[in-house]
Order: sequence, then structure tokens, then C-alpha cells
Amino acid sequence: MEKISAVILTKNSSRLLREVLEALESLDEVVILDNGSSDSTLEIAKSFKNTSIHHHTFIGFGAMKKLGANLAKNDWILTLDSDEIASKELIDEIASLKLNPNYCYTYDVKNYFNGKHIYSCGWGNDRCIGLYHKCYFNFNTELVHESIIPLSNRPIQTFDLKGYITHYPYENLESFLDKMQKYSTLFAKEKCGKKQSSIFKAITHSTWCFVKNYFLQKGILQGYEGFVIASYNAQTAFWKYLKLYENNKKL
Repeated sequence: MEKISAVILTKNSSRLLREVLEALESLDEVVILDNGSSDSTLEIAKSFKNTSIHHHTFIGFGAMKKLGANLAKNDWILTLDSDEIASKELIDEIASLKLNPNYCYTYDVKNYFNGKHIYSCGWGNDRCIGLYHKCYFNFNTELVHESIIPLSNRPIQTFDLKGYITHYPYENLESFLDKMQKYSTLFAKEKCGKKQSSIFKAITHSTWCFVKNYFLQKGILQGYEGFVIASYNAQTAFWKYLKLYENNKKL
């Protein structure tokens, strides 16, 4: 088995961190890159023998994940969020493979809200590049909506793993609102001066987002949860473009 370092960004991530780290106990290393936790996150992380804990102020999701990979002692990086639990099938599959550094490896993401598996609102058919060799690939430095990029001019080739992770992004409605505020602000900051916006654009993007999520992507079939997620996505779109409009005006 190749030696693998999992990289996880944390800030007040105690809700699921124990379950996340228990699923990774067979890995050689888990890098915790924390940006200011005030709950029991660090105490939980310290209770696992394979964790290495680092601290850094938040500089954007892409730059943070890139930094986490650079802090890892191994070249193979498994990237996970602090609310994503790797299945035993995924970890066993990775251990059984002869990994090729020229490939990035993808896994399926099963998203949950309110204890319900969400297949609608764009949350279904969610595959993520989660395992890569940092000498050949790494994250870009985008503030939000970060992605893995090649370190050469060669296109990314992927290998689809059969294993999966389960993702529990929102504990309650308050967490939806917190993430909406954070993501919309980061989007507006990143796109300021690079992308045009207007009040009309905020309204049309928001309206189309709700129609797409709730009707075309079948959120209506998932009851209350489908409505909440479609509404959240629509509201996030609205505030992203309105904040961008305000930021552009300041220029």
C-alpha cells in the first residue's frame, strides 16, 4: 500500500470530526490544518495517533488545501472536508490498488441532509477528485470553488473508484445561513473587478437557480429537504451577485 496523507481543513469542526478520523485510522497520516477553532476540534484531533496538527489563518479554500498538501509528509494526498466520512469500501479499495501518479482518482459523494440521502437539486451524481500525487497535481488558489489542477501542461486523467464518501454539510437551518454568508462574501471578493454584476443579474440568477433545482433537478420530489436546498441555492446566488455588484461599485 502506498503511504497516503489525508488533508482536512478545520474550524470548529467537532460535530463529525471523530467519525471522520476514525474512518482514516489505517492511513499513514492525517494532516489537520486549522484556522481558529474554539470548540473541541483540536482535542479530538490530538486523540488520534496518525494526526499532525497545523495552524494557519484562512487564505481561501484553494490556497489552504494546497498548503495542507505541502505540509503532508507523503506524496499521495487524500483530500476530505471535515464533514465527509470515507467508507470502509473506499479506504480498502485505495489500499488494494497500485496507484499511478499520472492519474487523479475520483470517488462518489453521497450527500445527506436531515438524515435523508439527497439525490436532487444538483446533489446527486456527485463525483469528486479526491486522491492525487502532489508532485503532479495540486489545488489552485481560488478563494472558493477550488479545484485540482495539473502541475504540467498535460490534461488531467482520472480513474473512477468504486468506493464513496458520505457528506453531511448542514446540521440545521442556521448552518445553511452561516455558509451562505461565508460563500457569497468569498465569491464577491474573488470576482470583484473580474466579473460584471447588477441587481437584475442577482434576481435572474436566483430565480433560475430555484427553478432549476426545485423543478428540473427534482427537488420537488424530496419534500421539505428539497425545498430548503433549492431555496438555499437560490438565496446564495442572489447574495453572491448582489455583494459582487456592491464590491464592483466601490472600485
